[in-house]
Amino acid sequence: MKNLQYVAIEGTIGVGKTSLANLFSEKLGAKLILEAFEDNPFLTDFYEDPENNAFQTQLWFLLQRYQQQQELRQVDMFQHLVVTDYMFVKDRLFAALNLNEKEMSLYDTVAKMMERNVIHPDLVIFLQADTETLMNNISKRGREFEKNMSEDYIDALNQVYNEYFFRYQETPLIIINTNNMAVPKRKTSKSRRNKRRSHHRVSDINIIEDKKSGEYRLSHHLDLKTGMYKGRQVLDPKE
Repeated sequence: MKNLQYVAIEGTIGVGKTSLANLFSEKLGAKLILEAFEDNPFLTDFYEDPENNAFQTQLWFLLQRYQQQQELRQVDMFQHLVVTDYMFVKDRLFAALNLNEKEMSLYDTVAKMMERNVIHPDLVIFLQADTETLMNNISKRGREFEKNMSEDYIDALNQVYNEYFFRYQETPLIIINTNNMAVPKRKTSKSRRNKRRSHHRVSDINIIEDKKSGEYRLSHHLDLKTGMYKGRQVLDPKE
């Protein structure tokens, strides 16, 4: 893809968005903009009691993400590739799942005003995984505020994401199934390494820039089956 200036990586909680965004930044020297979810003071309360803490949690995220979008406007994208580990529309996907009808009506009023000033990415990479894989990833990373996260919630969120990207047409889209990819957190013993040898890592994917054409492509040494999905390329790693 020529003139690639802004790449957004999306997917459900625990799928590996930040790991891939960091890889882009490392390989291409891209400016990295990560979601500051840990700064949300309502997040722990939300996972403990979603019904009574959803609105303030979502409103905080909306304002914080909008602020980051405005900072994004100050970046010279003609000089620097920008990579983010979320899209602004993510906020609306979570809101639709978490808010009741009255809360969603108020949220919608505020969000619509902000969405007019949002920069759209040149390319979206959607990382996809089944709920079991996501729950395993969440458990392995051991974030304190995620300890009360239920499998039912992740499953519902996963369905929301899959339905959204099934219909997504706004920008070029790459879908990568990550069920057979593992992001190792620490060194493991020899026996454990042998058990995990068949797993692929996010770092097995390389991002290569063609200096002459200005195009970027994903390069890998995995056994990939490439097809078309609603007119968009699908990368599906297989064992």
